[in-house]
Amino acid sequence: MANKLLQFIILILSLLFTSCGTYKQIPYFQDLSLSGPVDESIANFSPIKIQKDDVLGIYISSLNPEASSAFNGKLNRLNGNNEDYNVTNPINPFEGYLVDEKGEIQIPVLGTIKVLGLTTSVVRDNIKQQLEKYLKQPSVNVRIVNFKVSVLGDVARPDVYPIKNERITVLEALSLAGDLNITAKRKNVLLIREQDSKRQYIPIDLNSKALFTSDYYYLRSNDVLYVQADKTKYAPHDIGYRNLTLIVAALSVVAIALSTVYR
Repeated sequence: MANKLLQFIILILSLLFTSCGTYKQIPYFQDLSLSGPVDESIANFSPIKIQKDDVLGIYISSLNPEASSAFNGKLNRLNGNNEDYNVTNPINPFEGYLVDEKGEIQIPVLGTIKVLGLTTSVVRDNIKQQLEKYLKQPSVNVRIVNFKVSVLGDVARPDVYPIKNERITVLEALSLAGDLNITAKRKNVLLIREQDSKRQYIPIDLNSKALFTSDYYYLRSNDVLYVQADKTKYAPHDIGYRNLTLIVAALSVVAIALSTVYR
């Protein structure tokens, strides 16, 4: 009887410590000092570079709108400068200039433009320089219109998220997905990245502040974040229910111990 009682007590204590240990894995950036403000320089951000199969939205304007229209592709309608653009006739956001296998696009009048490996600002300046032969005070806007990231796994809203600008972080992507569920593994979030004809699998630890200075803190177009669930995913994880269960179990141990002592 005494051996069984001891085994039961050990089991209850193990559950208690397991519960505490699980909670310790939930908070983000556990090694971040919270004693006061901390300044840290940002040295790991680099502008997005254009890759094959990117779709570029390029809009060209100048002091002569009629002359500018000869250079514009389909994306000029996205800027509301075409009579076909209205609320009831939405424009396909993926219309634009597809970067081909050679890393090039074809622009009316200008012809072939090499864009692979360049930033949108460099492409903008290159196009503007060429346009000065044809237009007076040309203005060029360039962006990647099919920029997107995917978040799947143990998050509130797994989905593919289009990004309107060219800057998004791991934390921002997870926020778009409604954050991790309580059952998600935070120490081993998987980033899948395809770049330069290679696929990379990168583990990310959300419990460490080292994420902020990581080369992978800023996401690239078509990045995928996979959040794995831990083994408690399908077990009851409501804190109130768990605490009540542990209290009842602890009271049972006390009752058994008292009945053994006073028998």
